[in-house]
Amino acid sequence: MLKKFSSLFGAQDMTQGRPLSNLLRFSLPLIIGNFAQQMYATIDSIVVGRYIGDRALSAVGASMPVINLLLVLFMAIATGAGIMVAQYYGAKDRESLSKSVGNAITLLIMASLVITAIGVPYAGSLLRLTNTPVETYDMAKSYLTIIFWGILGPGIYNISSGVLRGLGNSTFPLLTLLLASVLNTLLDIWMVGSLGMGVAGAAVATIISQAVSAALCLWKLNSMKDVVEISRDTLKPDLKFARQLFRLGIPAGVTQAVFSMSMVLVQSLTNSMGYRVVTCNTAVMRIDGFAVMPSFTFGMAVATFVGQNIGANRFDRVAEGTKDALKLSLTTQVVLVSLILLFGGNLIRMFTTTEEIIALGTRQMRILSLGYLALAISQVFGSIMRGAGDTMPSMWISLITTTCVRVPVAYGLAWLTRSPANPNGAPESIFFSLLFAWITGAVANYLWYRRGTWKTKSLIKHRQPAEAFDA
Repeated sequence: MLKKFSSLFGAQDMTQGRPLSNLLRFSLPLIIGNFAQQMYATIDSIVVGRYIGDRALSAVGASMPVINLLLVLFMAIATGAGIMVAQYYGAKDRESLSKSVGNAITLLIMASLVITAIGVPYAGSLLRLTNTPVETYDMAKSYLTIIFWGILGPGIYNISSGVLRGLGNSTFPLLTLLLASVLNTLLDIWMVGSLGMGVAGAAVATIISQAVSAALCLWKLNSMKDVVEISRDTLKPDLKFARQLFRLGIPAGVTQAVFSMSMVLVQSLTNSMGYRVVTCNTAVMRIDGFAVMPSFTFGMAVATFVGQNIGANRFDRVAEGTKDALKLSLTTQVVLVSLILLFGGNLIRMFTTTEEIIALGTRQMRILSLGYLALAISQVFGSIMRGAGDTMPSMWISLITTTCVRVPVAYGLAWLTRSPANPNGAPESIFFSLLFAWITGAVANYLWYRRGTWKTKSLIKHRQPAEAFDA
């Protein structure tokens, strides 16, 4: 019993055993961990909305697209590191694995310095570019500036927890997130509710909690010396591994950059509709974060599964793992969509007591509900390709669905639905555009997966028998 319990905290070899069992064992703690991570933003929003009011909630929502835009470097490094770790671990190449991790940490620290240098002095300018409502501008700037000062914490957490997941260990990141989530809740209530620090208190609570989770994950990674070594030698920049990180990660970084830029453009459209619409969308997107969580979680699981099995030359297991991941993801999304349709209004009511905002939020969530099934399909097939090292298709698909679908449809529908009551367009246009983008992405990812070119993109070159590619 003790041995089985201890194994939860070590690396998980996903090249052995039933794929379904591998995916479940990896995904369940990850889902709980992602739930805890999503609670950071949600608790901030609930506390801010209830203790301060709708304008403060609008300020937090207006800040998020700007934060996400400047985090694209983290996304690139984390994605590249995750793929390299999974494949080198599957190949049992400890030296390359250690250098991959060390270079990822070094690049992450450099990226954090760049983000802070840009984000802190230009926070106000970035908010003005997105037409942040004047009623919420000062609060949004305060929140944004504090988050950028503490950006190293979430950066270190994302890298170290991503490496642990690449090694198959999703349990320890879960425990750190649960601890940090509880800490964040207590600090939120104390700083915002008791001390009256406003949105600044919510920001401080978030960065303190994330710093704690980062320190714990980094400590755990450093203690796994039988699997990976973090030392001066492995932290020293190595051109070979830096190139691999960027080759694998840049497509994801570009994807995130385009996605974040589209969110800034859509946020600008949303801001033009008034702070009540921004408040509504902030609440909806907090709930949406929980709804999309299983799709992204199973996507991370299948990417690690594929990476390890391709690294170990086990292509025969990939097809079975794909089917199991689809079943898990779609079944979970059907349940969540049903709950959203039944209880959407009650969920929005957690953030605000304004009936107009509650009614609008309920309509927005119904629009998004069908899109969650499309997102589940898109994430599974896209993650298979990323886990295999074929990251370019996902980049191009995201570019197309974002630039050619999401933004044009949002502005087009807003223009077509202008009225005296909504001079800048109906708020529903924002979420109809997201629905169309998700459906387009699901179709495109499936078609590219069927092409099969991802099967030849591994970092670990094997001689594959022809029948290995029939999966």
